[in-house]
Amino acid sequence: MPKATKAAQDFVPFEEIRDGTMILRDGAMRAVLMTSSVNFSLKSEDEQLALLRQFQNFLNTLEFSIQIFIQSRRLDIRPYIALLEDRLRQQLEDLLKIQTREYIEFIRNFTENSEIMTKVFFVIIPYQPPLIGAGAQSGVVAGLFKQKKEETREGHEKKVEAFEENQTQLTQRVSVVEQGLQRMGIRTVRLGTEELIEVFYKIFNPGELDKPMVLQQK
Repeated sequence: MPKATKAAQDFVPFEEIRDGTMILRDGAMRAVLMTSSVNFSLKSEDEQLALLRQFQNFLNTLEFSIQIFIQSRRLDIRPYIALLEDRLRQQLEDLLKIQTREYIEFIRNFTENSEIMTKVFFVIIPYQPPLIGAGAQSGVVAGLFKQKKEETREGHEKKVEAFEENQTQLTQRVSVVEQGLQRMGIRTVRLGTEELIEVFYKIFNPGELDKPMVLQQK
């Protein structure tokens, strides 16, 4: 009997995404910052040393761990080619038409023969909520927004309140990381729910660009 093939979503390590926060299956919470980058090789030796010291100081100030994730993808040139072809159709002068057509062919051939990569940088910030009771195996936010039939409304409201408190703790950590990175000239933005879904969709579906992955979005 052939084994059933698991869908990509079966390997997603979190239970749901809510308010820009990933809730893992064990109840842990994660926030994700997308950051700009610094071209270290173009800096002078003194600037490089200064950046290294700033980064070292930043790490030393943290009282929690962080993860740095780099997403590398081949540059999708198709939207740019489509824009050029649209301008070609609107062009009235014959000489400019020829030049535009030659430029389109140059860009198409160049990108087909060269691996042009884009890189996106992320910082993942964790928070582990307190456990419920001594024998609990998951945090207070595990299954938070799926009210069970036997659960009272009061109990469900307490879980929601606990999530908001834990969200505040996570946000404070995010602020610490943002401030530390900004001192090094690195811009940051916290990903919201839709952006997180897009990131994971691209990770698990590298060949598909249009259809988003269906996750629990609230």
